[in-house]
Amino acid sequence: MSEKAPLLHYRLTTSGPEPTDGSKHGRAKVGRGGRGSGEKPARKLGVVFGVITPTLLSMFSVVVFLRVGFVVGQAGLYQSIAMFLVAYIIITMTVLSVCAISTNGALDAGGAYYMISRALGPEFGGSIGIMFFFANVCGSALYVLGLVEAIMSVFGIPEEGGAASAGPHQVLPSGYLWSVLYGTGLLFLCFLVCLVGAHIYAKAAFIIFIIVTTVLVSIFISFFIVRPVGLVLPDTSVNSTSLTIANFTGFRLHTLQSNLLPSYTVDYTTGAMMNFATVFAVMFNGCTGIMAGSNMSGDLKNPSYSIPRGTIAAVLITFITYNLLSLLAAWSCDRCLLQKDYSFLGDINIWSPMVTVGVYSSTMSAAMSNLIGASRILYALAKDNLFGGVLALARKTSRSGNPWVSVLVSWLLVQVVLFAGKLNTIAGIVTIFFLLVYAAVNLACLALEWASAPNFRPSFRCFTWHTCTLGIIGCLVMMFLISAIYAFASIAFMLLLLMLIHYLGPISNWGYISQALIFHQVRKYLLMLDVRKDHVKFWRPQLLLMVANPRSSTGLMTFINDLKKSGLYVLGHVKLGLLDGLPSDPLQSCYESWLSLVDHLNIKAFVNLTLADSVRHGVQNLLFITGFGYGLDTVCLTKDPTEQRSPFFPSVRGAEEDKDLQEEEYVSLIADAVKMGKNVTLARYFDQFNREEVLGSGRKIAGHQSMTGPFVDVWPLNLLQPDSHGYVDICSLFLLQLACVLQETRTWNQARLRLFLCVEAGCRLQEEEETKLRVMLKKLRISAQVQMVTWDEVVALHWQRRGGREKGNLAECAQSEEKMEQEERAQKEDGNEMFPNNAAQLTEEYICAVNNLILRHGAPRPAVRFLYLPRPPADLNRYRAYLHQVELLSRDLGPTLLIHGVTPVVTTDL
Repeated sequence: MSEKAPLLHYRLTTSGPEPTDGSKHGRAKVGRGGRGSGEKPARKLGVVFGVITPTLLSMFSVVVFLRVGFVVGQAGLYQSIAMFLVAYIIITMTVLSVCAISTNGALDAGGAYYMISRALGPEFGGSIGIMFFFANVCGSALYVLGLVEAIMSVFGIPEEGGAASAGPHQVLPSGYLWSVLYGTGLLFLCFLVCLVGAHIYAKAAFIIFIIVTTVLVSIFISFFIVRPVGLVLPDTSVNSTSLTIANFTGFRLHTLQSNLLPSYTVDYTTGAMMNFATVFAVMFNGCTGIMAGSNMSGDLKNPSYSIPRGTIAAVLITFITYNLLSLLAAWSCDRCLLQKDYSFLGDINIWSPMVTVGVYSSTMSAAMSNLIGASRILYALAKDNLFGGVLALARKTSRSGNPWVSVLVSWLLVQVVLFAGKLNTIAGIVTIFFLLVYAAVNLACLALEWASAPNFRPSFRCFTWHTCTLGIIGCLVMMFLISAIYAFASIAFMLLLLMLIHYLGPISNWGYISQALIFHQVRKYLLMLDVRKDHVKFWRPQLLLMVANPRSSTGLMTFINDLKKSGLYVLGHVKLGLLDGLPSDPLQSCYESWLSLVDHLNIKAFVNLTLADSVRHGVQNLLFITGFGYGLDTVCLTKDPTEQRSPFFPSVRGAEEDKDLQEEEYVSLIADAVKMGKNVTLARYFDQFNREEVLGSGRKIAGHQSMTGPFVDVWPLNLLQPDSHGYVDICSLFLLQLACVLQETRTWNQARLRLFLCVEAGCRLQEEEETKLRVMLKKLRISAQVQMVTWDEVVALHWQRRGGREKGNLAECAQSEEKMEQEERAQKEDGNEMFPNNAAQLTEEYICAVNNLILRHGAPRPAVRFLYLPRPPADLNRYRAYLHQVELLSRDLGPTLLIHGVTPVVTTDL
């Protein structure tokens, strides 16, 4: 039990992907420290050492010592307090989000990256993780360069006057290369501390924290015990040697009153005119260290306990400290002193070198904090394998669990950034990167809250979607306030990384917040669909394609995807069997294969599988349950020799189930669908359909390349009922609508519709029917080529069979049309509609003649044909003959859809 407990604990508290590189990098090794024994390295840090100390040091850094007077001197006490309130409202909203996410489950190494990636998915997590890594790298270089500048200001030999004008303590050579050399030495010292491990850094940081705290205490004491004194400040104007006197007055009401209102002037270090935005941007740099404790999440004993308490405590302490220092400075220092001497805290201290020690210590600690934070983020990215083998080496850890390779890589990158040479060169982008990460944390918490996932129940509940939204807005506003160019560049860089990971990264098992949000919104809008508000002018197809053999149906599946016109498209499949006696549902293991097929074909379709004792019962089940709002409206069946079997996908069904679908059952599927008010489409010969060839750049005709699009042939007359001459019934209009829908899709917009009108030579209704059809097409805004087809000889075969008329009597078609319209009206008025008896005795000779007629008028060969499918007969004994007639009608026509429509789908109204 003792040997397996650590591994068990790891599995329960880690949600990252398992490694796939065998025993060399086993689960325990990749996930937690790389020790071959599989034991998890001990986490040693608590609230104080792991969270409060690094967060306080990162937030204080040099701002508390060198920029508090600058803020008060430029903005005045009122606006200074307002700035701190605004800044801390922003970071407090972010802290609340951090606390909520960190208390919602086990938190591993990676800090903010781990939170964002597990909440928003690998795309957002990886892109923000990379940016957070670079932010920490640049931040570490920023603090090292700041420390170098602070050292050179005291110990550096002035470049202008040289050694002759140097003071007794100014012994260090100055210059760009010397500054880089000093920064390299200081960075190497930070690297050695971080290389030993996080626990050594925590101890070193705690020592520095004691020093900084002592310095701050001495500053507060100095305000009360140091007597008023006048300080001599050199004039910063060009070619001037005059001196300016600035007073430390002690606590005087007059001094406080003079410092209440803003008095923006030129910054003596940069020569730029200050305003509210520029001062606020400088001040906000001291508030961007709230993630320092979260970055230590992989080394904390209990991250869910330590991060909320430690981060909130650090934020409160810094807020109180900044405001107290602002009040004391405004109450005791002349405005001139605050504006002209940013290091005045050292000048009025009881022991002046103490402030210098505080500046050096806090800056060194902040540099180490960012370095170790960058290494932990890089290690987490490598462990999650988002970038393949690029970061494989960064997974290596020491026996104690320290990711030494990540520390090494981070140190080298910081060294590269050091060559920038100046702090102000990288200060803006560092702050913006941090703000973008904070905005992403708020976004992650907001998405989890909006998704209303039952498993999102953090123990920390002091947040709402309002706090998350306020945090996002505040961070984005601050980004553009500091630098619009850097803000745009960082967001563009993040989006680029997001797309790269989306298309190149592996699929994770962390869960995607996008799926939860989509479900939440789709459910809400589905409930708003009301069948009573449906209107025919907004009709769109909702198609159920019954697929028996996916391997032989790829052409049909891609074609129906083009036919759906942004409607619902469902792939249905029936597996024969019953749950009785089975240990589990056999369909569950099939869904992944079907979804992989959908991805492979790049079609927008759902998959719906069912288990039934017969195909007919299975299709009935799917027709009952499939559809949005008012339900499914069209079912598509296949009628090809390769499609009469229903093998299990991807394996083969057992021998006892390998039986053909009987003709009677197949026609029953059509009859059932019509009874349920569904449109029916039978697809034939789509195993010959090649979408790429049909939709190519042109069609080869007579050896020449033509840029004309493919043809789509439409035969709207019921060819199996030659008595009828009506072209404007519901079925023919539905058939015409589907053909038009296909033509309007982006990939088929070059297709040309050919509408074939069957007439009799010399019939007095020929011109009337053509005119009527063209008027209808114009009203329906359908562009089609109308072709007149004389079929006297074909129809004569039918009438000769019946023996009642001769060819010359066919002109009496008006009476037949009126009769058919009366029958249609009677059927619509009857609630229990019966199928027509279809008593006409159609011979194979007649049907073959119709088939030849279609073939003769199909030059050039169309990409697909749309034919009128008659209702199944009411007599069950005629099912076999009905199916045989349909087969003869469509034989060798190539890709063909036989359509029977029962749904009104067109309107001429606006």
